[in-house]
Amino acid sequence: MATALDAPLRLDGTHTVLTPEYVEFNFVLAGLMSRFLALLIDTVLSLIITYAMFIVVMLLSALLSLGGAAVGGADVGQQLFGVGVAAQFVIWFLIDWGYMVLLETAWSGQTVGKKVMGLRVIQDTGVRVGVYQSLLRNLVRPLDKLPVFYFVGGVAALFSATQQRLGDLLAGTIVVRERRLKIPAQLERPDGDVSLLADPDFRARVAKLSAEEETVLFSAALRREELGMEARLNLFATLARRLEEDLGFTKPGHLSDEKLVLLVTAALAAKNASKRKAAPPRRFLQR
Repeated sequence: MATALDAPLRLDGTHTVLTPEYVEFNFVLAGLMSRFLALLIDTVLSLIITYAMFIVVMLLSALLSLGGAAVGGADVGQQLFGVGVAAQFVIWFLIDWGYMVLLETAWSGQTVGKKVMGLRVIQDTGVRVGVYQSLLRNLVRPLDKLPVFYFVGGVAALFSATQQRLGDLLAGTIVVRERRLKIPAQLERPDGDVSLLADPDFRARVAKLSAEEETVLFSAALRREELGMEARLNLFATLARRLEEDLGFTKPGHLSDEKLVLLVTAALAAKNASKRKAAPPRRFLQR
């Protein structure tokens, strides 16, 4: 996300976040086509889930109506069948609206479609979305859909400098591309005391960091030599405070704020390397 790390951007728009220490982080905005494809995947999945639930509810309502008719007569059976039909509309609403909210909240701004397309919803301040932001952006989704398949939302995104549909404008969110940073060897093997890397609790908390938190930490570690001393101290103090107060990390007294961040990035680099080694090799078709 840091500008110094990235090759010149050609087609992708960017969104810049300036920290209180005057350090810039750039996010690459997702294009409308990739967002459309992610939405298409999510729409198909939500429809499959909805129809599966419809079938279950129809079978249950049919069984209940038959049982009710046998016990209380035809009127009771019809009433129970009507309840089943009404339940289908409730299920449709909950899945159509709740699918996005649930996954974006649980997966740090991602749904199945966004994960496949390498996209993520974040707040325009650069931090992860919560329940409140996801609720807001998805409450406006019916308006974005008008008059047909997201025409209003698409037009709003076209005229927005940060490609935000109406729901994003209300919630203060943007959709960005995930990018992998190449981690230098010095970040993977920091100097000095590294005993904290063997702490199981430390490694468990590292594993819970979101993708955007990982990238901010990596970017800060890679750019630290470019910063003035005051900005450098303030930036790492802010990051260390975030790690301790909000994410539950414990910093030993002999470690500096910067050293704590560097140890976290080293643990992240080791975790990501182990994931790459565990991934199955790609197979190529032979001609």
